[in-house]
Amino acid sequence: MSLTTGEDRKSDGPDQPSRPAGAAQREGKPFWRRPWIIPLWLVTAAFLYLQAGPFVGTPEAEAQIPAHDGFPAYYPLLITHISLGTVAMVTCCLQVWPWMRRRHPAVHRAMGRIYVPATLISGVCGLIIIPFAPVVGQIGAFMSTTLWIITTLVGFWAVRTGRYVLHRRFMLYSFALVMNNVWGLTMAKIIIGFGIKIDFTYLGEAARWIGWVVDLMLVQWFLYRTAKQPVEGPARRRAGA
Repeated sequence: MSLTTGEDRKSDGPDQPSRPAGAAQREGKPFWRRPWIIPLWLVTAAFLYLQAGPFVGTPEAEAQIPAHDGFPAYYPLLITHISLGTVAMVTCCLQVWPWMRRRHPAVHRAMGRIYVPATLISGVCGLIIIPFAPVVGQIGAFMSTTLWIITTLVGFWAVRTGRYVLHRRFMLYSFALVMNNVWGLTMAKIIIGFGIKIDFTYLGEAARWIGWVVDLMLVQWFLYRTAKQPVEGPARRRAGA
């Protein structure tokens, strides 16, 4: 996967040119002219309801979780992972909303300050409990969680050093990774709902790999497709402050 393009090298850095009027106009579209915004929120809400909802107020003795004998911290870490993962998903959906990013940059930055620590804590908790989860899909889960942490850290470092093209790129990678579990749940619901006969081992492995691999491929396609569009830094930088 290419991490930089010619456009990145030309425009990345603390002193980026301001966007032309056409680009600014595209960014200023109201949310109803962005047909992917509402479906994204609906899918995210449905996923969180089905995946995180059953754990709300549920004691460990009644929770449907795998056996984890000898590791009493498993359930608290799992709840922390799910709770902060929920925060990360919600804030990330706001982060990728162009209207919010352009019209309310202070909110965009505030959501970023929430997203980064939520991702890091949730990701570390996930890495700790993965060895105690079912063996099926462990490698895929470890890979996606590790990449989630790394891409978020790179995206944070990039914005702190004024590399806005690189920031956009890696935060979109991070968005792809935080949303990967949606695929797994969707696959499982479809296969079980239609009574499709498939070995659990194959289903579990597919759920842990297909989501983040496909998401990263889609994001990379989007980045190539929009490579010639300039990326705008904060307004205070463009004003020369």
